[in-house]
Amino acid sequence: MDLLERVETVLNTIRPYLETDGGNVSIEEITSDNIVRVKLLGACGSCPMSIMTLKAGIEEAIKKGVPEINGVEAVNLTDIDDPSAVMPQRF
Repeated sequence: MDLLERVETVLNTIRPYLETDGGNVSIEEITSDNIVRVKLLGACGSCPMSIMTLKAGIEEAIKKGVPEINGVEAVNLTDIDDPSAVMPQRF
């Protein structure tokens, strides 16, 4: 299994939690220095807590499951002070 497949496998274990809040994540690329660049989708893309989701959830899971990954960056993080940021609504 290559690096991308291994990272995707890890993401599949945490996707149900993201989807519960109306969000998801997609891999944009894995750089030559083993940084995973992701795009936060749905509610995750506009949530002011997305930095916490990225660092405490997504990055932690990926680095634990695929130790050669050096970090995770989002291409579309919403700043916590962004006036258009919205908290996900529970249904």
